[in-house]
Order: sequence, then structure tokens, then C-alpha cells
Amino acid sequence: MQPTLAQLTDKLVDSYTKLGGINHVDGKNLPSKCAVAVITEQLLCLLFPGFFEEQLQHSSELKANTEKLLGSVRVALEAEMTKALEYNPPSGLAKKDAHAVAQSLSAKFLGCLPAVREMLQTDIEAAFNGDPAALGREEVIVAYPFVECIAVQRMGHELYKQHVPLIPRIMTEWAHSRTGMDLHPGAKIGTHFFVDHCTGTVIGETTEIGNHVKMYQGVGLVARSLAAGQQLRGKKRHPTLEDHVTIYAGATIVGGETVVGAHSTIGASVFLTHSVPPHSLVVQEDPNVKILNKKERSGDPLDFQI
Repeated sequence: MQPTLAQLTDKLVDSYTKLGGINHVDGKNLPSKCAVAVITEQLLCLLFPGFFEEQLQHSSELKANTEKLLGSVRVALEAEMTKALEYNPPSGLAKKDAHAVAQSLSAKFLGCLPAVREMLQTDIEAAFNGDPAALGREEVIVAYPFVECIAVQRMGHELYKQHVPLIPRIMTEWAHSRTGMDLHPGAKIGTHFFVDHCTGTVIGETTEIGNHVKMYQGVGLVARSLAAGQQLRGKKRHPTLEDHVTIYAGATIVGGETVVGAHSTIGASVFLTHSVPPHSLVVQEDPNVKILNKKERSGDPLDFQI
């Protein structure tokens, strides 16, 4: 006999009681992932007018449209930020003061957008200059997932510096799901940053990246070990890259004490666990590669035709 809908419901609700994992029932909710995603998309429209929306931008309406969108973002951000501050209030903040603090922090954050745009212009320049396939800077903005991801990371980093809980991480994970590039909002990233192809890149919270750094797909800047768990919170766990470093595809650089010196190049698939001085070239020794004649090896189980 099949269970009834009421029986299925009872079992599921019992698991809520036993295991938790639900939002704040009969209380105030956490920030909404959906609302933060909408806010993030609107922020991208403010950073790059006309690139992340369908409507044509007219110069005569630009100021009015910007003011209208900025006002909408401010109201929505204040609401989500209030929830975040009530969930994890900074030291000395009473929950009743969360909305007032959210208003102040959101205004401060939105005031940072011109500076964020300046940083992003250097990233766009690095992407255009570093990729011969790019037809122009406008293509870089409209078509490269890297730009979307680094834009969200740079905005999230401003909120992270203000100690806003939850929202910066929700923003960057939204960008992660869209671009395949995982940039923690805590990472400090200098000017003229570019990740070609973007997919599979992981940059941890305490990573520090200098200016004019270029990376390729699949690079990981990660912690040496997380076995100590929460005891590592707030400690330097991820590597530092100095200026003008290039890292090729699939390389992994590990540990908070690891520093890659300026003007160094890390080759593809390198697994690096210690610091290297400036102007280093670090390569993985190639395994033996054989080139065989398929016609002379007919019947070989590795032989195949497409």
C-alpha cells in the first residue's frame, strides 16, 4: 500500500524537527538567495550600463535611470543586510540597531562603486591585452564570464571589508554557479587581473594577489590543510602572488606561507607547496610521452579510430 500524502508530509516535517536545516521558523529569515541574486544583477547593471540589460541606454535618461536603479538597489540591499546583521551582529551591535547600521553600510558600499569601476577597467584592459582572440574591450565586458565574476568579487570584497555577514558569500557563489570560477570575497586582488578561460579557478579567502597577475583555467590557490577546521578561522591559509606573476592551466599553489615572487611564471599542472623567489620559472617535469605509428600497431587495444 502506497503511503498517503499526509504520511509523507509527517515524515518530512519530523526530519525538520530532528535535523534542522530550515530557515528561522517563527522568526526573522536569513538573507534571501533569490533577493541577493537580483541585487547582484542590478549592481552589474550599475557597473556596466547597457551591458547586462536589454533596453537601449539614452544619454538624456542615463542619470534618471541610474538614480532610479540605485534607489531600488539601496532599499533591497538594506533589507537583506538587516537580516544578515540580525543573524550575526558585530560585537556591541544590538539587533534593534541592525536596520540603522544596514542603512549606513549600504550607503557606504554604494559610494564605493565608482572606485570598483576603476579597478574593473584595469581588469578589462588586462583581458583585452592578454587575449589575442578578443575583438575589443566591449566584447570582453559582454562575453567574458571572467568579467562578471571579478566584478561580483570586487563588490563582495567591499562588503567583506565592512564585516557584512553572509551577503558577500552569497554574491560570489552566485557568480561561481554562473561562471565556474570560485573567487572568495575575502581575497585581496590587485589591479590588471585576468583569468583566461576562467573555468575551474579557485581562489581562497586569505589569498593575496598583486598587480598585473594573469592566470589560466583550473588554477587553485588553496589552503594546505583544513583538518584543524574552525581553529584556522582568521589565519592566513592561502598563498600570496606578487606583481606580474603568470600561472598556467591546472597549477595548484598551496599554503598561507607560500609566496610566489614577482615576475615569476608557474607552469601547467605544477603543485607548489613552498615559496619561490622573484623571476622564477617553475615547471613540472614531463612524463615520458611516446608518439607511435597507429598503422604499425593494428590490433592494439589502445588503437581506435574516430
